[in-house]
Amino acid sequence: MNNPDIQQLTDQELLQRFKADNNGEWIGVLFDRYALLLLGMCMKYLKNEEDARDAVQQIFLKVLSDINKHEIQFFRAWIYQVTKNYCLMQLRQHHMKYKEEITDKHAGALSVEQEDKRVFQEKDILLENMEQAMNLLNPEQKLCVQLFYLQKKSYQEIASQTGYSLLQVKSYIQNGKRNLKLLLEKQQRANNS
Repeated sequence: MNNPDIQQLTDQELLQRFKADNNGEWIGVLFDRYALLLLGMCMKYLKNEEDARDAVQQIFLKVLSDINKHEIQFFRAWIYQVTKNYCLMQLRQHHMKYKEEITDKHAGALSVEQEDKRVFQEKDILLENMEQAMNLLNPEQKLCVQLFYLQKKSYQEIASQTGYSLLQVKSYIQNGKRNLKLLLEKQQRANNS
């Protein structure tokens, strides 16, 4: 089949021979003529060489199975149309798949994002309330609470730094903590009403 005369045959003659004897090699010769052009066309649509090569193979199989169903006047125009349709179908399917993946990912991401936002807002409000409440404590309680909770100092370190006795430090921290809790609860009730 590999004689040079075959290359001299027109597309139409190759098609007629295939229809006469159903020998796939006639279509093979025909397809070889356009394989590079089809690959280029698939690359243009699919933007990926591996996908484009796969597409050309799929198109070849499609041509083999569909060629007898059509009355083809101009093989070149017909194969271009088949290729274009195939690529568009691939893009559509890929787009739908991509869209679903994005939608699924984003649906999750959005709720996580909204949740994060809500948590941050709550923390902001809590910190703001905490700051206001701290300012309402008496100076000794405020100082001891700040040193103990914010600067992570021990009772002993606070006593050394402030000059208060250990008993006073303990008392200021416990009372300060209780007063803070009461003040925060009061603010929360005020915010919710």
